[in-house]
Amino acid sequence: MKSAALALATLSLACANAWADAPDVPFAHLSDTRPGAVEANWSPIKLPNGQHISLLGMSYLAALNGEWGFGPSAYGAAKGDYGGLITFGATVQRRWRTGPHTHVAASLYVGAGGGLSSNQVSFGGGLMLRPEISLRTEFGEWYAGTGLAYVSFPSGNVHSGSLSFVLGRAMDFASFSPGDSGQPARASIRTGLGFDEITLIGGVYSPRASALNRSGLPMEGRMATAGAELRRYFYPGSWWGIEASGAARGGADGYMEGLGVAGQDWGIGGENFRIGAELGLGLAGGGNVDTGNGWIWRAGPVLRWQSPWGPSLQLSGGIVDSLSGRFSARFARVGLSLPLDIGASTGDVGVVREQRLGLGVMHLSKVRFKDGTTDAVSPLVLLMTHEFSPHVYGVAEAGSAAWGHAGAYSIGLFGLGAQSSRMLGGLRFGAEALVGAAGGGGVDVNGGAVAQAEAWAQWETERLRLRAGVGQWRTLRSGGTSSPLVELSLGYAFGVLSR
Repeated sequence: MKSAALALATLSLACANAWADAPDVPFAHLSDTRPGAVEANWSPIKLPNGQHISLLGMSYLAALNGEWGFGPSAYGAAKGDYGGLITFGATVQRRWRTGPHTHVAASLYVGAGGGLSSNQVSFGGGLMLRPEISLRTEFGEWYAGTGLAYVSFPSGNVHSGSLSFVLGRAMDFASFSPGDSGQPARASIRTGLGFDEITLIGGVYSPRASALNRSGLPMEGRMATAGAELRRYFYPGSWWGIEASGAARGGADGYMEGLGVAGQDWGIGGENFRIGAELGLGLAGGGNVDTGNGWIWRAGPVLRWQSPWGPSLQLSGGIVDSLSGRFSARFARVGLSLPLDIGASTGDVGVVREQRLGLGVMHLSKVRFKDGTTDAVSPLVLLMTHEFSPHVYGVAEAGSAAWGHAGAYSIGLFGLGAQSSRMLGGLRFGAEALVGAAGGGGVDVNGGAVAQAEAWAQWETERLRLRAGVGQWRTLRSGGTSSPLVELSLGYAFGVLSR
């Protein structure tokens, strides 16, 4: 995968330089700059057993027009003793302006996930609905407000309404037309989601002597993790980003974490070899890992080699610790970073590449559970794809079970795909292979490492993508299990400026 990424990056750079020297080749122009927003929500809820917890939500909303917005979201337990209750999904929002600096918003979040269940508290199949209406006051690009929210797991017994609180920041969502894919271009602002690179990460957690699981027993053995990070540089060597990963081996299948990260590094004898440090803070849990209310932090040194072709390789290590639980470990990680956007105001010539954000339903018809039974599981998944060339793309997928009886089952996968050119009638065909981590909900994933392969057909308009695929899902360790899969997704495509 590394050699393929290097070759693709070199080819893209060569094409960009060739286009820069050929004035007769038309440059693509930004086709759309719409409002966007990043929102954080705080929702206190009461569980059926009388306990109180709070959910922290994060959403990225891109405007469909002046009133409607839509985008990916995630919610996780951030107060109480239910660390590991994490859901993934999407939010649709309608806004009405009520004054020069105020607006009312009605939102609906549809997601899936689950966490620690008992005879008193059940998240059912995992489907979560969260309608909300709120009044916000604007302070320049920022806004804050309060409202009424209702959290419901329809197939479980968790249903609770409460006051909610929101903090958001407005921004621009600029993009090229997906039809301009492959054409040279420049842009004075960041395009798409505004991230500069995606990093594929593998790591090892080695629990400290003081680490205990939720049963109060010492955590034994190492835990391997796999995940991905989206990163944005706001100054040379300074970055922030978001990361999601999960257990892939070590008996903690079902453990998931989502963190916000920030870091800084400096060149060593040049700009390509760099040393620095990174700090992360976020929510985690599951897999019998005791993270208490869910909050964890991670810190340590980072070594990074920035290649001349775009991709970079990084090594990091340090300490990860829960704020209120009994989980603490040393970690070591390696990551391969692939560029997504060449940034803004550089004047560099880039190439337009298509990205796609989507929401889908995957149906696994024959999944084995740890109690020996076999049943169907249907996760709700968030999808992101990014073209590396007209026929090769990268893909990341995260989600949780929404239907069935595996409500806490979650997945995080990444991989590569190949696709045909667009045909008459807006049809396109392709195939992809992904690997990653999964677990929870009683599903027997034999350690957590899983893979899936899928062939798909897609119907396209200018920006909408309706895709149906069939394939196979399986665990990677010997003695594991497999299941046929069917997947249906709806995506929104846009062009970004890439190397």
